[in-house]
Amino acid sequence: MLVRLLLALACVGVPAWVLATRWSTVLNDHPAYLVLLVALVVVGATLGLRARRPRPSGRWRTTGRVAAAVLLVAVLGAVGWLRPFAATSGDPLAVGTPTTWELRPSGPVSDVGVVFYPGARVDPRAYLALLRPLADDGHPVVVVKPPLDIALLVGAPPFDDHPEVSRWVVGGHSLGGTAAAMVDDPRVAGLLLWASYPADDQSSRDLPTLSVSGDRDGLATPADIADTAPRLPAGARLVTVPGGVHAFFGDYGEQPGDGVPATDRATAQRQIVEASRAFVDELG
Repeated sequence: MLVRLLLALACVGVPAWVLATRWSTVLNDHPAYLVLLVALVVVGATLGLRARRPRPSGRWRTTGRVAAAVLLVAVLGAVGWLRPFAATSGDPLAVGTPTTWELRPSGPVSDVGVVFYPGARVDPRAYLALLRPLADDGHPVVVVKPPLDIALLVGAPPFDDHPEVSRWVVGGHSLGGTAAAMVDDPRVAGLLLWASYPADDQSSRDLPTLSVSGDRDGLATPADIADTAPRLPAGARLVTVPGGVHAFFGDYGEQPGDGVPATDRATAQRQIVEASRAFVDELG
């Protein structure tokens, strides 16, 4: 009974902690995480109601209860780990849908759009300010809201939602860049990697590519970028931001495991934006 009661409290407590500390992020993100939190609360309430009921004995029933308890603890740990890094900036003109944020040009629209995948566990709004200049240049920008903020869980990119755009640059930060590199569609006109690299060899791919990284990054380290450079499509352009770290590629504060910056965020982001803007503008 005590174990069941403790699990019930955890099933309610973990979602309560996440919502208390990340309410805005969860509310404005892909609905999958919120659904998972609500499901945990329901499980917790059910366990709490059953905590005082007598349970049938038996070796198999006991084994099943232990296995279920272990699984539930694992799920609780995963849910806590998935608590996203909250965005510290945004864009008041961004248009939200359940699965995307869109930055729409105010003037003439280019036939080249941008689909961007966030880094793991990062609030997608953290990239809106950095991508706004691309929309100002006429490129429709779609920032994907991945399920559970894990870009590898995204299905097909939202190209079909924008039939007015004929060509797309796919890009992303960290794990989001790895996911972007996996997109295989004839409408892809370019690949934009921020502190990221492909998971497999793409050197035979004829695709304009820009890789922007920081030389103080503690997660996608300079050694990682150098070692994986041969995987990039032939002719890929590599730009290094002096003093830049992993968390400078979005507005979400510091990130555990990152390096120590040798420049300020604004200076680094100006270089990231300028390189990305020039790359996308060249394509259309």
